[in-house]
Amino acid sequence: MHQYSMLSDDFFINLNLCTEMTLPSSRETVLNFFERVQKSFPSMRNFYNRGENGFMLEEDKEETGRQRWMSLETQRICSGYLNPKDPDDGLEQHQLMLELVPYMLSVSPLDCEALDYVVGFDFSYQGNHDALVAEVLGSNQAIDSLLQVPGSRALNYEPAITLSLDDTCRCQARLHIETRTNAYQVRREEYSDEQISVFFTLRQYGSLSAETKLEETMLNLKTKSDQLMNDYVIDQVLRPLAQAISTK
Repeated sequence: MHQYSMLSDDFFINLNLCTEMTLPSSRETVLNFFERVQKSFPSMRNFYNRGENGFMLEEDKEETGRQRWMSLETQRICSGYLNPKDPDDGLEQHQLMLELVPYMLSVSPLDCEALDYVVGFDFSYQGNHDALVAEVLGSNQAIDSLLQVPGSRALNYEPAITLSLDDTCRCQARLHIETRTNAYQVRREEYSDEQISVFFTLRQYGSLSAETKLEETMLNLKTKSDQLMNDYVIDQVLRPLAQAISTK
């Protein structure tokens, strides 16, 4: 069992390709694209028209919680895998998407606005999400002092940081924590069993050279993501959140 599956209730590995130009949306083009995806992954048999949010092809969600999906929007193509046995299990699916888009959707490296490799983790917690995140990650003296204001309770605490990984600022890493507690729940002290989400995104901005393959760019982002996850995110963010939830 991979360590990611032991860190949270759910985790996912997604790939997002954002384009500068509008993607094709004709019936024939959309169906041909998803039929080609389904040929490689026959279990992805649920096709949806989501209106303004484009089209989606996905698997039935297994008892284990695993699920592959792919979506086509106006200026974005996304590929995702929820709770894979191993994070690398989604690479074949993500790579297929990047191999298909040049000749089935007319996407070239020049048309790339951004390519995102996203690792996400969901933690179920029936309580004040913002208070928990502030307790675990609010190690800044100024923030900690605010949390001590008499009679106060945390209503919104969603830390995020973006780092440039090169001199051009075109390769970036972003850590973002999303909470789902609202003021009504805090006021009544009645909380639903919702999830705190942690997103760690490696993004390559801007058009790529004609010689650059999208698949190679994805693998470079994955390599950097794996290293940063192991060095800075797992023990510093994910494990402390999981441990704090287990003690509540």
